[in-house]
Amino acid sequence: MTAPSTTDSEYDEVEAAPQESGRAPARRYGVLALAALLVVGLLLGYAGGLLTPRLTRPGDASVEAGFARDMTTHHAQAVEMSLVAYRSATLPEVRQIAVDIATGQQGEIGAMQTWLREWELSPTGSQPPMSWMSDGATVKNGLMPGMATPQQMAALRDARGIEVDRQFLALMYDHHLGGIHMIDAALGETDNAEVLRVARTMKATQQTELNNLRQLQEQAAKG
Repeated sequence: MTAPSTTDSEYDEVEAAPQESGRAPARRYGVLALAALLVVGLLLGYAGGLLTPRLTRPGDASVEAGFARDMTTHHAQAVEMSLVAYRSATLPEVRQIAVDIATGQQGEIGAMQTWLREWELSPTGSQPPMSWMSDGATVKNGLMPGMATPQQMAALRDARGIEVDRQFLALMYDHHLGGIHMIDAALGETDNAEVLRVARTMKATQQTELNNLRQLQEQAAKG
């Protein structure tokens, strides 16, 4: 899966926000450079997924397969939202977290799609979305927990100025909350070591990003 890209000249380069202490120095990302980063992240995810133990293979209706399929869809929307924010947000810190989310989740998509191939399963499967969750979580209007509606996505794409930042931060905050709910379900129901490892990493990352998103919401409210 590859992320969408744009060739609009006005977005050829965007200044990345200053990194936190201990992190890599700030860089300038052009749209093509970001697209390349997403491809690299996806390939690294594929490579990491190849390390999945092969002694047992989850079945088509398993928790592991359902989680991989549904979280791939969930992540894909996060990548799409992040690309909009990267191109159009006003605050450098918002553009930076958008880059971080897009590249990180694209890599996780690669890992999950590799699992499905190694398990010899279809990327889509025959079970309805979220049917692997035992807590009765439902899909509302075709959307999994935390996902933005088509109307919200359209509004984000149409927004201008600081409103892009505000809408992105609000949507991504809810998106991460829904994603963590799905991750917790998988953690409680799988004993697959690789799925557990990746899911725990996903949760830790998204919890950290939730704190950063909340702080940026306060900053954007003043903008």
